[in-house]
Amino acid sequence: MKNFEISVLDLAPVKKNKTIHDTFIDSLSLARNAEKLNYKRFWLAEHHNMASIASSATSVLIGYIANGTDKIRVGSGGIMLPNHSSLVIAEQFGTLESLFPGRIDLGVGRAPGTDGITAKALGRNPMNINQHFPHQIQELQQYFSPENSKSAVRAIPGEGCDIPIYILGSSTDSAWLAAKMGLPYAFAGHFAPDMMATAFEIYRSNYEPSAQFPEPYIIACVNGIAAETDEEAKQLSNTLYQAFINIIRDDRKPFSPPVDDIDAVWNPMEKAHVLKMLRYSFIGGPSTIKTKLQEFQDYFNVDEFMITAHIYDQKSKLKSYEIFRNVVDEMNLIAIT
Repeated sequence: MKNFEISVLDLAPVKKNKTIHDTFIDSLSLARNAEKLNYKRFWLAEHHNMASIASSATSVLIGYIANGTDKIRVGSGGIMLPNHSSLVIAEQFGTLESLFPGRIDLGVGRAPGTDGITAKALGRNPMNINQHFPHQIQELQQYFSPENSKSAVRAIPGEGCDIPIYILGSSTDSAWLAAKMGLPYAFAGHFAPDMMATAFEIYRSNYEPSAQFPEPYIIACVNGIAAETDEEAKQLSNTLYQAFINIIRDDRKPFSPPVDDIDAVWNPMEKAHVLKMLRYSFIGGPSTIKTKLQEFQDYFNVDEFMITAHIYDQKSKLKSYEIFRNVVDEMNLIAIT
């Protein structure tokens, strides 16, 4: 097993009986904790029209997190590119990179990050997304290039900035695209695990090296809930399960604290659906987390885990990321020796 990195995916979750201001304070606290624990990066995801997620103005929130930290890479996981003009995103991330040199990542995806009505309000054209998305990535690369200084349309800030672009996906389409463009690939295993194995195989087998990324690079986004014991982690995970029950029921209310009995909340069909969606979730005490990570790596051999943790209590959330850091450090030390 090779060494691997770990990072944080934050959705800026809004909790029941808490304010959005509280959400942002907690996100910054998590980022500072991740930086202290030497996590590689801290990404925020673009979502819209959801009372449970406050990261809709993703670029603004990235600036807030980057300004409140010192060294950890901060970026998008991701910007839903067809929701935006390529030029505007180039300018926004060029501004961020100019403010925080060497610390900004741009992860991009093609999904709307919302429902159909809201996607329409965002100005998306569903008829040309599959064709336009690759073109938008090329536009970003052009705007960031020093050679674009001779073009009629320039991204200032942005031009000449070294901002790595990551392609996000939850199916095989983006795996083909990331391979063809020679870009790193992040898979959304935290909610859409079914095509993960196939997507990784496509990406690795068809990768075309680029100057910036001569080797393929895979990030697996997964759910992670760690505690001192398996029993405590299982109890904390009830917030995660309730969140996915709400997705099934199309109920976008804020995240709820754990319940004593999750079986009193979901029906058997909902339970089966939720557990299928959350197949790649690492829930347990340190020993269980280590075993599950080892099994995953033995099969997938990814370069980086990006962990998202739907844990209601902030102290428990910070502790969970500390446990993951300790487990991964132990695993990487064994891999070296």
